[in-house]
Amino acid sequence: MIKKGLLFFCLGLTVLSAGAQQIYSTNKYPLVDFRQPLDITPVALSGSFGEIRGNHFHSGMDFRTNQREGYPVYAIADGYVSRMRVQNSGFGLALYLTHPNGYTSVYGHLSRFAPQIDRAVKDLEYQKKTFELDEFPDAAAFPVHKGDIIAYSGNRGSSGGPHLHFEIRDSKTEQTINPQLFGIQVPDNIPPVISALYVYQTNQKPFNEFTPKKALPIAGANGSYKLTQQTVVPVSGEIGFGISANDRHNGASGNNGVYAIRLELDGKIIYTSAVERFAFENSKAINSHIDYPAFMTTRRTIQKSFVDPGNPLQIYSSLINNGRILLGDTNVHQVRYLVSDAKGNESVLAFQIRSDGRSAIQTPDEPEGVAMSYEKDNDFSAEGMKLRLPKGTLYNDLKLTYKVRPKPAVGAYSRIHQIHNNLVPLHTGFELWIKPDVDMGALKDKAVIVSTAGGSQGGIYDQGYIKGTPRTFGSYYIAVDTVAPTIAPLNFAEGKNMKGIARMNFRIRDNLSGIKSFNGYIDGAWVLMEFDTKTATLWHTFDERTASGKHDFKLVVEDMKGNTRTYTANFYR
Repeated sequence: MIKKGLLFFCLGLTVLSAGAQQIYSTNKYPLVDFRQPLDITPVALSGSFGEIRGNHFHSGMDFRTNQREGYPVYAIADGYVSRMRVQNSGFGLALYLTHPNGYTSVYGHLSRFAPQIDRAVKDLEYQKKTFELDEFPDAAAFPVHKGDIIAYSGNRGSSGGPHLHFEIRDSKTEQTINPQLFGIQVPDNIPPVISALYVYQTNQKPFNEFTPKKALPIAGANGSYKLTQQTVVPVSGEIGFGISANDRHNGASGNNGVYAIRLELDGKIIYTSAVERFAFENSKAINSHIDYPAFMTTRRTIQKSFVDPGNPLQIYSSLINNGRILLGDTNVHQVRYLVSDAKGNESVLAFQIRSDGRSAIQTPDEPEGVAMSYEKDNDFSAEGMKLRLPKGTLYNDLKLTYKVRPKPAVGAYSRIHQIHNNLVPLHTGFELWIKPDVDMGALKDKAVIVSTAGGSQGGIYDQGYIKGTPRTFGSYYIAVDTVAPTIAPLNFAEGKNMKGIARMNFRIRDNLSGIKSFNGYIDGAWVLMEFDTKTATLWHTFDERTASGKHDFKLVVEDMKGNTRTYTANFYR
């Protein structure tokens, strides 16, 4: 319908389309309010909304920028700058625009902001003496109009190459929504590719690394797929299915994620997942959505078509028995997958199944362990160790296994405590206390919990224990961090003439607990140092604050355990 110049659409839980847009949804979105955020044509993506990434769903669209930085980024509609963010990693430089229609657009990995915004951000950084910034200006501070240049594309933060990360969020809930549902166009008449099909022997048990599965070879192209070796698949007991699939669009496309997966049994929908929108606090549940053990052991991404009971994602609908199938007869049953992208291109994989007790996939015996429930807080303790898994940490019930291993030969203050294994995904971190096997004295304030796989898990002294919050199961012990970060000048040295050189560059690193802060001073006055985590590069860009002549420079870098390194030098401008 037409309402105050805005075109809306509303679709049910069926395969429908409107203006080449497709969605399994009952929500309404404006189709003509927004323009493209870039003027690069043809439009090309290096990442799609909802695409499966390490530990999260991709929260927006990644627009390719011809492997270059500096393209103008445009306000997609009237509104105002509601958030200005500067990070060492993450989005790097990002702007958020709030629009009067109830949505907020987000622009990440920018190289720089438009001049007025850039000046305001820099002034705030100097005022607060910090590089990282997260500010929420008043609506009147930075109004924008549709088509205004608000920034320039870049490669800052946790970016793997020059591109624009773009999102549209619900301003009230902060949920991120697929931008293609708002008329943000990407040329696409290519159906998704289905590359693999698996059947799982679930047998009314929690899904874990011991759930057996079998690959069913398939073949096909251009939206039509079938089994290659069987006309009817024999199955036994309760089963589930999973598939591997990806999508491409016209032109310079990467292997992007699919929008929706629907599974039917005898013409009835038993499972639908559609990445229309999601809440950021639930994004890590991607590890429940996929076959996580398979990903960790083979790096293959299989999207399960059955839902774990502790999975908080709201992307599922039309579920019958959470997508698990238990046949009650020996008749032949029709199974069909429909996999689609956000433009309505669809691929179909159809096959048949029949119950046959002789076809059961052998289920291995699980090791004995301590019962943990996904529905409640779980506590466990042993000599020199205790842990807590808060409610909401697990996606399935678990039999937790635990072992003590010998203390590492060098630098350890406890034995190794092996907490289960890394094949079980966790939605949130868990609390882990390890007791030192010696009196640490003053070193207790330098103690951290370390993974044998590498990396600090943090650590604070807590009533005779060192407490950390690992995000995954694994093997952990106590170490100490007494080593200060390193500072390596890259284009700077004692007595150097920096006239005509735009900035001074350094590389800073820490051996264990991580960088906490960095502060630079010229002639005793604080100056802005900018940092990029992925390259460990720290720099200061000269401006009018540094006049011609001789200057002294000091850089102080501190790690999470209070170890500091200071670098000093004189230079000329």
